[in-house]
Amino acid sequence: MRILVVEDDVLLGDAIQAGLKQAGFAVDWVKDGMQADQVLSTEPYDAAVLDIGLPRLSGLEVLRRLRKRKAILPVLLLTARDTVGDRIQGLDGGADDYLVKPFDMGELAARLRALIRRASGNTAPSLRAGDVTLDPSAHVVTCRENTIDLSATEFALLHALLLNAGKVLSRAQLEEKLYAWGEEVESNAIEVHIHHLRRKLYPELIETIRGVGYLVR
Repeated sequence: MRILVVEDDVLLGDAIQAGLKQAGFAVDWVKDGMQADQVLSTEPYDAAVLDIGLPRLSGLEVLRRLRKRKAILPVLLLTARDTVGDRIQGLDGGADDYLVKPFDMGELAARLRALIRRASGNTAPSLRAGDVTLDPSAHVVTCRENTIDLSATEFALLHALLLNAGKVLSRAQLEEKLYAWGEEVESNAIEVHIHHLRRKLYPELIETIRGVGYLVR
């Protein structure tokens, strides 16, 4: 899943980016509100981590503009301990959740997984299709009661397909969910990973909709 982090503190932003990547997210990071507003109006994300106190444009204003565009992107606010009013204003203004600094990186990742899961219409902590079950928090995939060893990219790809079960995702859409800025993507990367998933799980799980994309029913 692809996350946008908006944080002007370089040490904290770097730590968040590294921690979320370790948790299996693709992460883009910007350092001011104006850039965040521009990126959010053009790039597709599964969720955003938004600091309230930003240069050039406040996090609350970035959020206001995002919701004015009718975007339903899940947003988690980062706040300081002494900004209760800002937290209330942010939640009333369309934020979905918040964390008070300092916070645990594992909790941030768990809250993002929950936000993304709810946004996709899933309430259960694990995702299931056919004989396959995926547990995002434990990072475990089972197929017919056997634990399946997947690479980080294969896991992320399967996660994206299961979150969108019943929907066809194009190669471009899958690339946008799996890769952050600056990451090199070979032209056939998605096809290769789909092939590996079919081999490790079972071929019928992932359907190819010719000329459109891939589907898990």
